[in-house]
Amino acid sequence: MSAELPEILDAWRMVAARREFKGRVALAALPRLRDALLDAEGEVVFALGFDCDALRVPYLELKIDAELPLQCQRSLQRFLFPVQLEQRLGLIRDEEEEAGLPGGYEPLLVDADGMLRPLDLVEDELILAIPVVPVKPGSEAVERDWPVSAEEEERTNPFAGLAALKKKQ
Repeated sequence: MSAELPEILDAWRMVAARREFKGRVALAALPRLRDALLDAEGEVVFALGFDCDALRVPYLELKIDAELPLQCQRSLQRFLFPVQLEQRLGLIRDEEEEAGLPGGYEPLLVDADGMLRPLDLVEDELILAIPVVPVKPGSEAVERDWPVSAEEEERTNPFAGLAALKKKQ
């Protein structure tokens, strides 16, 4: 395993060499993800492995372990949302190759020069893992009937005057 992860790497050379990388990155170092979090305290542990499968399909296996600080939309409290991902990304050069990927592979379109930013891939997967409406596990759902007051029921329809005008014509 390599302790030093380059900022940019050549995916095709990494597949040929069957390279693996492990690392840690602070949440604060991921600017697009940071905007979706309550705060940027914490870090992400990740592993990347480049290889070819039995069908000679080049892939990148991405493993991510993190706890993302989110705000519960029920209680408005901070909570840590656990994320443990294991994703196999099939490396393709153009969109036509996507149909040839085996089941369980997500396509990753790689530029002609093969250059990838590994931290961008980690950040993308974490952004996709954030729920649309974050809710702290174990928080109670607020279920209540909000009765309509008698005053609101008696209030006239604001469009009733238009109905009277329509009848005159």
